[in-house]
Amino acid sequence: MSRRRGRRPGPRLSWLLWCGALLSPAAGYVIVSSVSWAVTNEVDEELDGASTEEALPALLGNSGSLWQRSFPASAHKEDAHLPPPEGAARARPPPAPPGMFSYPREGGARLRPGIARFLAHASAWGCLATVSAHEKIPGLPFGTCLPISDGPFDNSTGIPFFYVTPKDLLVADLMKNPMASLLLPESEGEFCRKNIVDPEDPRCARLALTGQMVAVSPEEVEFAKQAMFSRHPVMRKWPRPYEWFFMKMKIEHIWLQKWYGGVADISREEYFRAVPRKA
Repeated sequence: MSRRRGRRPGPRLSWLLWCGALLSPAAGYVIVSSVSWAVTNEVDEELDGASTEEALPALLGNSGSLWQRSFPASAHKEDAHLPPPEGAARARPPPAPPGMFSYPREGGARLRPGIARFLAHASAWGCLATVSAHEKIPGLPFGTCLPISDGPFDNSTGIPFFYVTPKDLLVADLMKNPMASLLLPESEGEFCRKNIVDPEDPRCARLALTGQMVAVSPEEVEFAKQAMFSRHPVMRKWPRPYEWFFMKMKIEHIWLQKWYGGVADISREEYFRAVPRKA
């Protein structure tokens, strides 16, 4: 009677068995790296309710461990009565800095005209863009930054006044085409600096006014002096040979960038009716 000799497992089968033995402790786990997190339903709810980008990374799972247990989404609901696994407790993220957002998203449209008026009144300078009349760049945009004022500290008009000289290329442009655009950034104020918000961040507001630039009439010269010299006293000593004179913008369009998601178009009626409201 012959005895059948047992076969040894082939090399491929041995390799599969070895891999299975090695990976069996890791069943139910996922690899978490610095750019991927195991996110539970609880974290999903917190992410939905979060209102700052800075808070998002803190709400994600702790990536300090290479392996983290993963479950299907249904398991979190079905086993909600079970105690959390050992070591699952995590410290909650620190609260966002106070005042990080200037206003809640609800009702933001109602506040925009007042914020626009605040930026117009609080800004001591702005960047004015004109259509160039210079022979080297005819018809191209040309911008410069210069002092402005919409009135004395206690009298906001919403209308930007300027003190300019005919020797400036800006004035030469306006003589050919009086249309211009004025940018007033909130970065000059305290909000962005106190909350460590980058000037390019959409939460750091920007107001853009477009309209026609005109010379101030003789009847308004005295008010223009009060507006400009009260905010910029050094202007009184500027050299007279430069033939300084006052201009203002007849505003036609108002655009406010105050949040993520685009620029808000504010009507002239809302703008001039609003009371300056701090952004």
